[in-house]
Amino acid sequence: MKLNSIGLSEKDSKTISDDLNELLANFQRYYQNLRGIHWNIKGKRFFELHPKFEELYDDANMKVDEIAERILTLGGVPLHTFEDYIENAKVPVGRNISKDEDAIRLIVDSLKDLLVIERRILNASDESGDEGTNAMMSDFITEQEKTVWMMKAWLAEEI
Repeated sequence: MKLNSIGLSEKDSKTISDDLNELLANFQRYYQNLRGIHWNIKGKRFFELHPKFEELYDDANMKVDEIAERILTLGGVPLHTFEDYIENAKVPVGRNISKDEDAIRLIVDSLKDLLVIERRILNASDESGDEGTNAMMSDFITEQEKTVWMMKAWLAEEI
């Protein structure tokens, strides 16, 4: 087995890098959705939700950078064009969402999709001994599960 300069299998690193690129594309769409609902939210909960959506898109923006840097660390090249993101993202597109419940539901649905990808990457990175990616996915999952719980509580829905 050929190892890369950080001591991981080149083959495993390529596979994980590809999976991280899928996550990157989905995070970019999620980020754009958050920007859109931040800009377009209307109604009596505007003052509550507008800053919350900003907090979430700032966090998503940081995660996009972390994912891209991890891809580079593994020897890959991060996707970086809108065409790449459109082609590889599965997270739903939130177009012209201004109602509070629709916005929160979009966040929950998007995070569910991201969590599925992150768990797949978590398992692959665990199997290959890639602690750097594994720790990142574990942190993302923990934070996002809490966000889903809070959003579902806001919607008055069960997990």
